Amino acid sequence: MSQVYDRVALIGLGLIASSMFWAIKRAGLAGEVTGYARSEATRDTARRIGLCDRVCDTVQEAVEGADLVVLCVPVGAMGAVAQEVAPVLKPGATVTDVGSVKRHVIEAVSPHIPEGVHFIPAHPLAGTEHSGPESGFAELFDNRWSLLVPVEGSDPEAIARLRALWEGMGANVDEMDADHHDLVLAVTSHAPHLIAYTMVGVADDLRRVTDTEVIKYSAAGFRDFTRIAASDPTMWRDVFLTNKDATLEILGRFTEELFALQRAIRTGDGEHLFDYFTRTRAIRRGIIDAGQDTDAPDFGRGKANP
Repeated sequence: MSQVYDRVALIGLGLIASSMFWAIKRAGLAGEVTGYARSEATRDTARRIGLCDRVCDTVQEAVEGADLVVLCVPVGAMGAVAQEVAPVLKPGATVTDVGSVKRHVIEAVSPHIPEGVHFIPAHPLAGTEHSGPESGFAELFDNRWSLLVPVEGSDPEAIARLRALWEGMGANVDEMDADHHDLVLAVTSHAPHLIAYTMVGVADDLRRVTDTEVIKYSAAGFRDFTRIAASDPTMWRDVFLTNKDATLEILGRFTEELFALQRAIRTGDGEHLFDYFTRTRAIRRGIIDAGQDTDAPDFGRGKANP
Protein backbone atom coordinates (compact mmCIF):
# COMPACT_ATOMS: atom_id res chain seq x y z
CA MET A 1 0.00 0.00 0.00
CA SER A 2 1.34 3.44 -0.88
CA GLN A 3 1.66 6.36 1.51
CA VAL A 4 -1.56 8.37 1.91
CA TYR A 5 -0.41 11.18 4.24
CA ASP A 6 3.01 12.64 4.99
CA ARG A 7 2.18 13.23 8.66
CA VAL A 8 -0.68 11.95 10.82
CA ALA A 9 -1.36 13.26 14.33
CA LEU A 10 -3.20 11.03 16.81
CA ILE A 11 -4.76 12.98 19.69
CA GLY A 12 -5.56 10.65 22.55
CA LEU A 13 -3.57 7.42 22.76
CA GLY A 14 -6.03 4.69 23.72
CA LEU A 15 -7.07 1.48 22.01
CA ILE A 16 -8.20 3.03 18.71
CA ALA A 17 -5.28 5.44 18.29
CA SER A 18 -2.80 2.75 19.25
CA SER A 19 -4.31 0.31 16.76
CA MET A 20 -4.34 3.00 14.08
CA PHE A 21 -0.63 3.59 14.57
CA TRP A 22 0.27 -0.10 14.27
CA ALA A 23 -2.04 -0.52 11.24
CA ILE A 24 -0.61 2.59 9.54
CA LYS A 25 2.92 1.32 10.09
CA ARG A 26 2.03 -2.18 8.92
CA ALA A 27 0.89 -0.79 5.55
CA GLY A 28 3.25 2.21 5.24
CA LEU A 29 0.37 4.68 5.01
CA ALA A 30 2.12 7.71 6.54
CA GLY A 31 5.62 9.11 6.58
CA GLU A 32 5.40 10.11 10.25
CA VAL A 33 2.85 9.60 13.02
CA THR A 34 2.87 11.96 15.98
CA GLY A 35 0.87 11.41 19.13
CA TYR A 36 -0.36 13.27 22.18
CA ALA A 37 -2.19 12.30 25.36
CA ARG A 38 -3.17 14.66 28.15
CA SER A 39 -1.83 12.27 30.79
CA GLU A 40 1.94 12.31 31.27
CA ALA A 41 1.80 8.67 32.36
CA THR A 42 0.11 7.73 29.09
CA ARG A 43 2.73 9.64 27.09
CA ASP A 44 5.49 7.84 29.01
CA THR A 45 3.88 4.48 28.28
CA ALA A 46 3.55 5.33 24.59
CA ARG A 47 7.24 6.22 24.40
CA ARG A 48 8.21 3.03 26.22
CA ILE A 49 6.34 0.75 23.82
CA GLY A 50 7.32 2.67 20.67
CA LEU A 51 3.82 3.95 20.01
CA CYS A 52 4.05 6.80 17.47
CA ASP A 53 7.18 8.01 15.77
CA ARG A 54 7.13 11.04 18.04
CA VAL A 55 5.13 11.55 21.24
CA CYS A 56 4.66 15.24 21.98
CA ASP A 57 4.15 17.00 25.29
CA THR A 58 1.63 19.50 23.91
CA VAL A 59 -1.30 18.95 21.60
CA GLN A 60 -0.23 21.90 19.44
CA GLU A 61 3.20 20.36 18.85
CA ALA A 62 1.61 17.07 17.79
CA VAL A 63 -0.78 18.74 15.34
CA GLU A 64 1.55 21.32 13.79
CA GLY A 65 2.36 20.39 10.19
CA ALA A 66 0.07 17.33 10.19
CA ASP A 67 -1.86 16.48 7.03
CA LEU A 68 -4.37 14.45 9.02
CA VAL A 69 -5.43 15.06 12.64
CA VAL A 70 -7.40 12.27 14.30
CA LEU A 71 -9.36 13.12 17.45
CA CYS A 72 -9.31 9.93 19.53
CA VAL A 73 -10.64 11.45 22.75
CA PRO A 74 -14.05 10.90 24.39
CA VAL A 75 -16.83 12.62 22.44
CA GLY A 76 -17.51 15.01 25.31
CA ALA A 77 -13.99 16.43 24.99
CA MET A 78 -13.75 16.79 21.21
CA GLY A 79 -15.03 20.35 20.99
CA ALA A 80 -12.48 21.61 23.52
CA VAL A 81 -9.63 19.76 21.80
CA ALA A 82 -10.66 21.13 18.39
CA GLN A 83 -10.58 24.63 19.84
CA GLU A 84 -7.08 24.02 21.24
CA VAL A 85 -5.60 22.83 17.96
CA ALA A 86 -7.43 25.18 15.59
CA PRO A 87 -4.75 27.93 15.55
CA VAL A 88 -1.99 25.54 14.42
CA LEU A 89 -3.87 23.41 11.89
CA LYS A 90 -2.10 23.25 8.56
CA PRO A 91 -4.01 24.79 5.61
CA GLY A 92 -5.45 21.96 3.53
CA ALA A 93 -5.22 19.47 6.39
CA THR A 94 -8.04 17.11 7.30
CA VAL A 95 -9.47 16.75 10.80
CA THR A 96 -11.35 13.55 11.58
CA ASP A 97 -12.44 11.65 14.67
CA VAL A 98 -13.27 8.12 15.82
CA GLY A 99 -16.22 8.89 18.09
CA SER A 100 -19.24 6.62 18.46
CA VAL A 101 -21.64 9.59 18.16
CA LYS A 102 -21.66 11.85 15.13
CA ARG A 103 -24.27 14.61 15.35
CA HIS A 104 -22.90 15.91 18.66
CA VAL A 105 -19.31 15.73 17.42
CA ILE A 106 -20.19 17.69 14.28
CA GLU A 107 -21.92 20.38 16.32
CA ALA A 108 -19.04 20.55 18.82
CA VAL A 109 -16.10 20.47 16.40
CA SER A 110 -17.29 22.25 13.24
CA PRO A 111 -17.31 25.80 14.70
CA HIS A 112 -13.58 25.51 15.46
CA ILE A 113 -12.41 24.27 12.04
CA PRO A 114 -10.64 27.10 10.18
CA GLU A 115 -11.37 28.01 6.59
CA GLY A 116 -9.31 25.82 4.27
CA VAL A 117 -9.20 22.85 6.67
CA HIS A 118 -11.37 19.81 5.93
CA PHE A 119 -13.49 18.17 8.63
CA ILE A 120 -14.64 14.62 7.91
CA PRO A 121 -16.11 12.77 10.92
CA ALA A 122 -15.60 9.01 11.00
CA HIS A 123 -16.31 6.02 13.20
CA PRO A 124 -14.47 2.67 13.07
CA LEU A 125 -16.83 -0.09 14.22
CA ALA A 126 -14.13 -2.01 16.02
CA GLY A 127 -12.98 -2.35 19.58
CA THR A 128 -12.43 -4.58 22.57
CA GLU A 129 -13.11 -4.23 26.27
CA HIS A 130 -9.48 -3.16 26.77
CA SER A 131 -8.29 0.44 26.83
CA GLY A 132 -5.05 2.38 26.98
CA PRO A 133 -2.00 2.61 24.71
CA GLU A 134 -0.87 -0.96 25.35
CA SER A 135 -4.19 -2.43 24.19
CA GLY A 136 -3.81 -1.63 20.48
CA PHE A 137 -2.95 -4.06 17.70
CA ALA A 138 -2.64 -3.67 13.93
CA GLU A 139 -5.35 -6.20 13.07
CA LEU A 140 -8.17 -4.46 14.98
CA PHE A 141 -9.74 -2.97 11.83
CA ASP A 142 -9.27 -5.92 9.49
CA ASN A 143 -12.60 -6.68 7.77
CA ARG A 144 -14.44 -4.34 10.15
CA TRP A 145 -16.46 -1.35 8.98
CA SER A 146 -15.37 2.25 9.23
CA LEU A 147 -18.12 4.79 8.58
CA LEU A 148 -17.34 8.18 7.10
CA VAL A 149 -19.87 10.92 7.86
CA PRO A 150 -18.98 13.88 5.62
CA VAL A 151 -20.40 17.26 6.58
CA GLU A 152 -22.04 19.57 4.06
CA GLY A 153 -19.52 20.81 1.52
CA SER A 154 -16.88 18.17 2.32
CA ASP A 155 -14.13 18.03 -0.29
CA PRO A 156 -14.40 14.82 -2.39
CA GLU A 157 -10.62 14.49 -2.67
CA ALA A 158 -10.20 14.77 1.11
CA ILE A 159 -12.89 12.12 1.58
CA ALA A 160 -11.15 9.84 -0.91
CA ARG A 161 -7.82 10.17 0.93
CA LEU A 162 -9.40 9.36 4.28
CA ARG A 163 -11.19 6.40 2.73
CA ALA A 164 -7.87 5.18 1.34
CA LEU A 165 -6.31 5.38 4.80
CA TRP A 166 -9.04 3.28 6.41
CA GLU A 167 -8.99 0.77 3.58
CA GLY A 168 -5.21 0.60 3.90
CA MET A 169 -5.66 -0.22 7.59
CA GLY A 170 -7.83 -3.18 6.59
CA ALA A 171 -11.30 -1.73 7.06
CA ASN A 172 -14.37 -1.82 4.85
CA VAL A 173 -15.57 1.77 4.33
CA ASP A 174 -19.03 3.20 3.86
CA GLU A 175 -20.58 6.67 4.13
CA MET A 176 -23.58 7.56 6.26
CA ASP A 177 -25.65 10.57 7.32
CA ALA A 178 -24.96 11.69 10.91
CA ASP A 179 -28.48 11.27 12.28
CA HIS A 180 -28.90 7.86 10.65
CA HIS A 181 -25.51 6.84 12.03
CA ASP A 182 -26.54 7.74 15.56
CA LEU A 183 -29.78 5.75 15.29
CA VAL A 184 -28.04 2.69 13.82
CA LEU A 185 -25.37 2.76 16.52
CA ALA A 186 -28.01 3.11 19.22
CA VAL A 187 -29.33 -0.27 18.02
CA THR A 188 -26.05 -2.05 17.39
CA SER A 189 -23.87 -0.66 20.17
CA HIS A 190 -25.22 1.94 22.58
CA ALA A 191 -28.37 0.22 23.86
CA PRO A 192 -26.63 -3.19 24.09
CA HIS A 193 -23.89 -1.64 26.22
CA LEU A 194 -26.42 -0.02 28.53
CA ILE A 195 -28.30 -3.32 28.87
CA ALA A 196 -25.02 -5.10 29.64
CA TYR A 197 -24.11 -2.54 32.29
CA THR A 198 -27.58 -2.98 33.81
CA MET A 199 -27.41 -6.79 33.83
CA VAL A 200 -24.01 -6.77 35.51
CA GLY A 201 -25.39 -4.26 38.03
CA VAL A 202 -28.31 -6.60 38.78
CA ALA A 203 -25.87 -9.49 39.21
CA ASP A 204 -23.80 -7.39 41.59
CA ASP A 205 -26.92 -6.81 43.71
CA LEU A 206 -27.65 -10.54 43.62
CA ARG A 207 -24.08 -11.37 44.60
CA ARG A 208 -24.71 -9.77 47.96
CA VAL A 209 -27.26 -12.53 48.55
CA THR A 210 -25.42 -15.43 46.92
CA ASP A 211 -21.93 -14.48 48.12
CA THR A 212 -19.49 -15.34 45.29
CA GLU A 213 -21.68 -17.72 43.27
CA VAL A 214 -22.61 -15.21 40.55
CA ILE A 215 -18.92 -14.78 39.75
CA LYS A 216 -17.84 -18.36 40.42
CA TYR A 217 -20.50 -19.97 38.26
CA SER A 218 -20.68 -17.40 35.47
CA ALA A 219 -21.94 -19.03 32.29
CA ALA A 220 -21.15 -17.82 28.78
CA GLY A 221 -24.05 -15.37 28.60
CA PHE A 222 -23.05 -13.51 31.73
CA ARG A 223 -19.37 -13.56 30.72
CA ASP A 224 -20.32 -11.79 27.49
CA PHE A 225 -22.27 -9.17 29.46
CA THR A 226 -19.25 -8.53 31.68
CA ARG A 227 -16.96 -8.26 28.65
CA ILE A 228 -19.13 -5.49 27.19
CA ALA A 229 -19.61 -3.81 30.57
CA ALA A 230 -15.83 -3.65 31.06
CA SER A 231 -15.54 -0.94 28.40
CA ASP A 232 -14.15 2.50 29.22
CA PRO A 233 -16.60 4.29 31.58
CA THR A 234 -15.66 7.83 30.48
CA MET A 235 -16.28 7.01 26.84
CA TRP A 236 -19.65 5.40 27.51
CA ARG A 237 -20.81 8.14 29.86
CA ASP A 238 -20.21 10.64 27.05
CA VAL A 239 -21.89 8.41 24.45
CA PHE A 240 -25.14 8.20 26.39
CA LEU A 241 -25.18 11.90 27.22
CA THR A 242 -24.57 12.92 23.60
CA ASN A 243 -26.80 10.37 21.84
CA LYS A 244 -29.65 10.36 24.33
CA ASP A 245 -32.58 10.73 21.91
CA ALA A 246 -31.69 7.75 19.70
CA THR A 247 -30.68 5.62 22.68
CA LEU A 248 -33.91 6.35 24.57
CA GLU A 249 -35.96 5.53 21.46
CA ILE A 250 -34.28 2.13 21.11
CA LEU A 251 -34.53 1.44 24.86
CA GLY A 252 -38.27 2.15 24.61
CA ARG A 253 -38.61 -0.43 21.86
CA PHE A 254 -36.49 -2.87 23.86
CA THR A 255 -38.77 -2.43 26.87
CA GLU A 256 -41.83 -3.22 24.73
CA GLU A 257 -40.17 -6.40 23.42
CA LEU A 258 -39.14 -7.38 26.94
CA PHE A 259 -42.69 -6.96 28.24
CA ALA A 260 -44.00 -9.17 25.40
CA LEU A 261 -41.50 -11.91 26.32
CA GLN A 262 -42.35 -11.51 29.98
CA ARG A 263 -46.02 -12.02 29.16
CA ALA A 264 -45.22 -15.10 27.03
CA ILE A 265 -43.28 -16.67 29.89
CA ARG A 266 -45.99 -15.86 32.42
CA THR A 267 -48.78 -17.31 30.21
CA GLY A 268 -46.76 -20.32 29.06
CA ASP A 269 -46.82 -19.25 25.42
CA GLY A 270 -44.07 -21.56 24.19
CA GLU A 271 -44.92 -21.03 20.54
CA HIS A 272 -44.27 -17.28 20.83
CA LEU A 273 -40.96 -17.87 22.61
CA PHE A 274 -39.82 -20.47 20.06
CA ASP A 275 -40.71 -18.27 17.08
CA TYR A 276 -39.01 -15.25 18.63
CA PHE A 277 -35.80 -17.11 19.46
CA THR A 278 -35.71 -18.68 16.00
CA ARG A 279 -35.98 -15.27 14.35
CA THR A 280 -33.32 -13.69 16.53
CA ARG A 281 -30.94 -16.63 16.10
CA ALA A 282 -31.01 -15.98 12.36
CA ILE A 283 -29.69 -12.47 13.00
CA ARG A 284 -26.69 -13.93 14.83
CA ARG A 285 -26.03 -16.29 11.91
CA GLY A 286 -26.19 -13.32 9.54
CA ILE A 287 -23.51 -11.50 11.54
CA ILE A 288 -21.22 -14.52 11.30
CA ASP A 289 -21.94 -15.00 7.58
CA ALA A 290 -21.08 -11.32 7.00
CA GLY A 291 -17.63 -11.94 8.50
CA GLN A 292 -18.22 -9.61 11.45
CA ASP A 293 -17.68 -12.29 14.09
CA THR A 294 -16.99 -16.00 14.44
CA ASP A 295 -18.85 -18.88 16.01
CA ALA A 296 -15.72 -19.90 17.95
CA PRO A 297 -16.37 -20.32 21.71
CA ASP A 298 -14.40 -17.16 22.57
CA PHE A 299 -15.81 -15.28 19.55
CA GLY A 300 -12.30 -15.29 18.14
CA ARG A 301 -11.12 -12.57 20.52
CA GLY A 302 -8.56 -14.54 22.50
CA LYS A 303 -5.76 -14.16 19.98
CA ALA A 304 -6.39 -10.47 19.45
CA ASN A 305 -6.22 -9.60 23.14
CA PRO A 306 -3.06 -11.09 24.66
